[in-house]
Amino acid sequence: MEPIRLQKYFTDCGVLSRRAAEAEIEAGHVTVNGERATLGQKIDPEVDRVLWKGQEIKPPRKKDHVTVLLNKPAGFVTTTSDEEGRPCVTDLLSELNVRLYPVGRLDMNSTGLLLLTNDGELANLLTHPRHHVPKVYRVTVGGEVQIPTVRKLSAPMTIDGYRIRPVKVDLIETYEHKSVLEMTLSEGRNRQIRKMCAALDLHVLSLERIAMGPIVLGHLPLDKFRHLAPNEVEALRNAAIKAGEQVVDKPQAFKPATSRPSAPAKSFTPKKTAATTGRAASARQRKDSGKRAPSAAKKPTGNRGAKGVKS
Repeated sequence: MEPIRLQKYFTDCGVLSRRAAEAEIEAGHVTVNGERATLGQKIDPEVDRVLWKGQEIKPPRKKDHVTVLLNKPAGFVTTTSDEEGRPCVTDLLSELNVRLYPVGRLDMNSTGLLLLTNDGELANLLTHPRHHVPKVYRVTVGGEVQIPTVRKLSAPMTIDGYRIRPVKVDLIETYEHKSVLEMTLSEGRNRQIRKMCAALDLHVLSLERIAMGPIVLGHLPLDKFRHLAPNEVEALRNAAIKAGEQVVDKPQAFKPATSRPSAPAKSFTPKKTAATTGRAASARQRKDSGKRAPSAAKKPTGNRGAKGVKS
């Protein structure tokens, strides 16, 4: 097996986040084959023996992987612990006898779909920028949003000096005092939707994530969770892999025209319609009516045929 960094091994095993693992390594709480580990050290999971505070760390078997969908309420930070003592999303999963980690982030004031898992491979796949699956948000803003504003939100924008990818925006409902938008993101910039709305002087009243790839929030009550079925996890994994393949293919689609071999020019044939066919037929009739019959087609008359014939 290819060696991996020790802190990544901890996340793959679903034991510690990368940053927490780095802190434990620096504190001297981790050993590899009986020797104190160092930050950035690589190990072979199939050969090396890793201990954390005297406890051996092993990857969970696939049948032990747990992935849940949480309908996150506002007021919870998306982390396993918080230095400021704020409530964490993992507090809502206390009844589970397994340690799970959030897949990505959802800011404290936002609600909706949040995945948590102990499958490190799945978490790394879903959080890697190359494998970003589309995420759909229901956004309520103050005021009556007009179509030109929707077009501006859909157009390319620069946020924090970064040119974001185009966002699909649909106007769901609009009233005098508020409007509801549905926004689909193909990348995950920090507080991207809130910053996009602020750039157009739109005040966000609520922001809810309602879908992540093939996984939808549905009617799951707020602050409740449910386990993802194996087929849902597999669909999510396939969606992330497919997204990564599309990213690889994109540069080929944007090659400059000069780098492509020139193709022979093609003649343009306009599409025939009933109107154009009728005009063409009328033109042919007018043209034919002005033509003289060819001389070869004329037949001699009876008198001309009799001229010079002796009776």
